[in-house]
Parts: sequence; structure tokens; C-alpha cells
Amino acid sequence: MMNFISSDSLFFQPFFFSLYTFFPVNMKTALAITRTLSRRYYPLHPEEQEALASIMECRRVDKGELLLEEGRIARHFHYVESGMLRQYYYKNGHDITEHFSCEDDLVFCIISLFRQEPTRLMTEAIEPTVVYDIPYTGLQELFVSYSSIAQLYKKILEWGLMVSQNKADSWRFETAKERYKRFLKDFPEAAKRAPISHIASYLLMTPETLSRVRAEIFQE
Repeated sequence: MMNFISSDSLFFQPFFFSLYTFFPVNMKTALAITRTLSRRYYPLHPEEQEALASIMECRRVDKGELLLEEGRIARHFHYVESGMLRQYYYKNGHDITEHFSCEDDLVFCIISLFRQEPTRLMTEAIEPTVVYDIPYTGLQELFVSYSSIAQLYKKILEWGLMVSQNKADSWRFETAKERYKRFLKDFPEAAKRAPISHIASYLLMTPETLSRVRAEIFQE
């Protein structure tokens, strides 16, 4: 998913190793993913679904490993087949969660992909995760032969922008309790599986405030 709020950081950042492992693509799974994308964003014919599935790559990322590091250029859309990812950045020495992605979610850094410039976001596995990647360059090559795939790409970008706007509006206009209720609705799996510190930073709260908000909602 894919938001692009980020900030400059002028302090030492921890060094991470990205040791994810590539696997042969299971074409049955890849085709199922293209059918999901076709239903969700823009309809593709079977031939177009097969063409899209044919460029996918599969990799496994262990818990705590980075799928994308700050300063790198994003070159893939990531479809989460299993596990959970989060995007985050650093601000004033603090780790701020930007987005959570669980099974069947699509993840990407929209500005870095669109402009092909280094990202300020990092994408980390907070559980052992398997992703199916769609290479940006391979996708562009398919545009020449398949106009519907180009439309699919456009709809995915539109969706990403709407997600970002909705989140920004939530930060600006909603109370802490309203933000958490929205989070429960939008990210039910992350609400159950993500560490409370990551959820709190996503909601721009301290863990103590989040615990208080949870208690108030539980008592309603």
C-alpha cells in the first residue's frame, strides 16, 4: 500500500541485512493473484491474466528483514501471499509506522515507483512473509500489448492515492478513539497480530494512550 509520507533524518540509522530468498513461482498461485487483482481493480481477460502472472517473482522474507531499504528505488509491486509487512520511516529519532499489509494486500511505494527515485520508506516483514512481486519494468512492457493491464495499473495508483488521502484526513480530523476504530475496520488482521508499539506509531499515539483508548472502547 503504499503511502508516501516520509521525512528527512539526520541521525544514525541501524543497518539491516536484506537476505530474502527467491523461490520458483507457483503459476497456480500467480494466476489466482491476477484474478484477485482483476476483480479488485480492473477486469482482465484470461490471456491478460496469464501475461501478468508470467512476469511475477516469488520471495520469502524472514521476520525483521527488509524488503525495501531507505535510499533504494522501488522497482516492484508486492502482493502479500502470506505473512505481514509494514512500511515505516524515521522522524526525530522515532520509528513511525506508515502502513500495514497482510494476506492479499498489495504493497508499493507510490512516489518512488512512479518517479523512479530513492524512497524514504522501509518495508519490513513483521512475520515470516511470502510475497509475489510484479516488476515495474515488466509491467510497463506489457502495456504495449495489453491496454487493460495499463488500465489496471492506473486503477491501482488511484487506489493508492485514495488510501493515502483517507489516512491523512484521519490524522487531521479524527480523535484518538475515532482513529483506532477506523484502524480496527481497515486493518482487522494487523490489529490482532501487530505489536502495540507499531500500531501506536501508525495512529500517532504513545502506547500508553493506545492502551487507554482500547480500554475505553472495551467498556462501551
